Amino acid sequence: MSEAATPTQTDVLRALSSVNEPQTGRDLVTLGLVSEIKICEGNVAFQLHVGPPGSPEVGQLAAACRSAVAQVPGVTRVEVRPAGPPPGARPVATQQVPAAPPRPGAAPPSAGPSIVPGVRHIIAVGSGKGGVGKSTVAVNLAVALAMDGHQVGLLDADVYGPSIPTMMGIRDQPGTSNGKLQPLTRHGVKLMSLGFLMPDDTAHVIWRGPMVGSAVRQMLADCDCGELDYLLVDLPPGTGDAQLTLAQSVPITGAVVVMTSQDVAVNIASKAIGMFRKLNVPILGVVGNMDSFVCPCCNTQTAIFTRGGSEAGAQRMDVPFLGSIPLDPATVEHGDHGIPTVMAAPSSPQADAFRAVARSVSAAIEAADSAEPEKPNPLAGLLGRFQKS
Repeated sequence: MSEAATPTQTDVLRALSSVNEPQTGRDLVTLGLVSEIKICEGNVAFQLHVGPPGSPEVGQLAAACRSAVAQVPGVTRVEVRPAGPPPGARPVATQQVPAAPPRPGAAPPSAGPSIVPGVRHIIAVGSGKGGVGKSTVAVNLAVALAMDGHQVGLLDADVYGPSIPTMMGIRDQPGTSNGKLQPLTRHGVKLMSLGFLMPDDTAHVIWRGPMVGSAVRQMLADCDCGELDYLLVDLPPGTGDAQLTLAQSVPITGAVVVMTSQDVAVNIASKAIGMFRKLNVPILGVVGNMDSFVCPCCNTQTAIFTRGGSEAGAQRMDVPFLGSIPLDPATVEHGDHGIPTVMAAPSSPQADAFRAVARSVSAAIEAADSAEPEKPNPLAGLLGRFQKS
């Protein structure tokens, strides 16, 4: 006889992710509305943060939750404890996913007012894997855009390992005004990071998926970004809850994917690109980081991984290639000292490369903004009928 299945929290969360909150159409787990899951000998109990308790809507959601969790093998009893909205919760407007991918710069239809009013364009900076220099690219792109005269913000959504405070050289805590967090400003860029709000020894890595999504959404909704041309969002590596929450919470103008040029990195980057495409986020392009090293003594250029691999990978994935960033130990030193390369060494080849990528991103978005759909000629039909007669 086989042993009875033992349900886990992962099993329960997976089941609850099939239940959607009716106002937003998004699942309860992504919204962070489930907490305090307890499992004991097949008995499952958890808190449901929707309210007010006792309302018909809560009763219907609780019934749907019980039905979903009861399907998990090994579950014998389900107890749902309505706990009202989570502390500090506020309604979150979400966009409806369009049937076809929008062009870069196009604003998708929204179900309500934006949770980041005043922000013209949101740019996601992602990668398929860690260690490719994604945050270094995000920081230098943000500062380069600001140096070109744009109003720029940078949101550090890498909740597992926020590095923006170090790379931008700021450790202060943001203040509040009218119930909103006020972003810190450094090098001409408005900044918000979980690293500003939590001690350095906090174990970010133990956060569960719903907590990650909730943290990203709260940083977006609770931060007073003001008027910005560009808000860059430095995402965690991979394809997880932070990426999904961002795409479901705000209209993303486009994504920049950072990669290195070896084949394994190209293959993993393609998964990140595939994720953005499934979420109907336009791909602004690929940045090849640490592609080559130029010897300071003899000026000989050496390919670090595969020569031309990033550009060839972009072609295979059918996405624009935004540029290649050469490897230089000084770039790491600049980040460690809190001064991005575009400011610390503005005449270096690395700074030139970062600026070129930033201008390519800006140009692509501005071109899409200025493009207008071709207007139909009101005389075309009349002319066609005249030619047939």
